[in-house]
Amino acid sequence: MDHPADHPAPPLPTAEHPAPTLSPALRRELRARAHAVRPVVQIGSDGLSPGVIGETERALAAHELIKVRILDEARLLRDEMLQALCAATGAAAVQHIGKTLVLWRPKPELESADTRPKRRAAGPRVPGSRRSAADTPKRRGGSLDTRSRARQAADRRRKTPRGGSSQGR
Repeated sequence: MDHPADHPAPPLPTAEHPAPTLSPALRRELRARAHAVRPVVQIGSDGLSPGVIGETERALAAHELIKVRILDEARLLRDEMLQALCAATGAAAVQHIGKTLVLWRPKPELESADTRPKRRAAGPRVPGSRRSAADTPKRRGGSLDTRSRARQAADRRRKTPRGGSSQGR
């Protein structure tokens, strides 16, 4: 297993890549988007180690908006960790509620269309791999109704509808 000391710490933000600033409208939108996100990084008893910074860096590169869970009890330490994590990764602090931090860093734009990942070309279609609309069973009114065929036959033979009375005849 890799040891955190084996990997160099990610570079700190420079003047050419400062942490993004958030407008109130953007912050509100990001908080709403973060509501459904689960924490992807946890900071344990070791605190803000190079391994945690590296994992946060990878998570921001993959997801853009992440939650970080801090297991420490001291609120002042959590505030300091938030500021240090934002400075180390170049991310903006969106929200800090209890032991959960929300960080956002926009994904870098791709230089050109040639650097975008290519979609795989569709291979030859295998016959029968997908049913056509004509092969799809009908839910109501067709021969493949949800009721059994025996019940359908019995309903056709019966003079009165099922559940109806024959008093009025």
